[in-house]
Amino acid sequence: MQSLCHHLLCLLLVFGSLQIHQLTEACSCALSHPQDAYCNSDIVIRAKVVGKKLLKDGPFGTMRYTVKQMKMYKGFNKVQHIQHIYTDASESLCGVKFDINKYQYLITGRVFDGKVYTGLCNFNQPWDRLSLAQKKGINHRYQLGCNCRIKPCHYLPCFVTSKNECLWTDMLSHFGYPGYQSRHYACIQQKEGYCSWYRGMAGRDKTTINVTDP
Repeated sequence: MQSLCHHLLCLLLVFGSLQIHQLTEACSCALSHPQDAYCNSDIVIRAKVVGKKLLKDGPFGTMRYTVKQMKMYKGFNKVQHIQHIYTDASESLCGVKFDINKYQYLITGRVFDGKVYTGLCNFNQPWDRLSLAQKKGINHRYQLGCNCRIKPCHYLPCFVTSKNECLWTDMLSHFGYPGYQSRHYACIQQKEGYCSWYRGMAGRDKTTINVTDP
């Protein structure tokens, strides 16, 4: 009897460890250029996270972060001023963790029932870690390309198939993300609906535009 109980206990431990492993592996996000993250978000703000509270709803709960909003870049028609950001408390469910009173963050998210939700699949970064081109993109450039399509290239050959596409090759040239195009380029719509990569030059707000660059 004792041996049988021991055997059952071992099976329960193995099953439990498998379940935990599956939960930790549950969050999976497709790679996204920051411009796509901007265009697909309801809300884009720069804010400092000043507090947090675990709300007891659902199996793992929801984390409510209190933020001090510094600037809103997108979402004026959704929410006038944001005081709280909501995310799943579990990282396995794509919940995002913010440091308290440490950084100003760029936060992107969606609005449901008047509340702003974000997660690991959204573009959330400390503001100081963004490149100058990304900051300019968030300020005004990305919105100029929301009618464009950034087409990921994961392996060669790959081509644009319509005039509103920009070919995103970071996954090839940098073997991962983020890469040079993510940090320094925006896909902007030009005349007659054509889209091309747009690069801001350091030191001066001038640009080089070329449909094949980068």
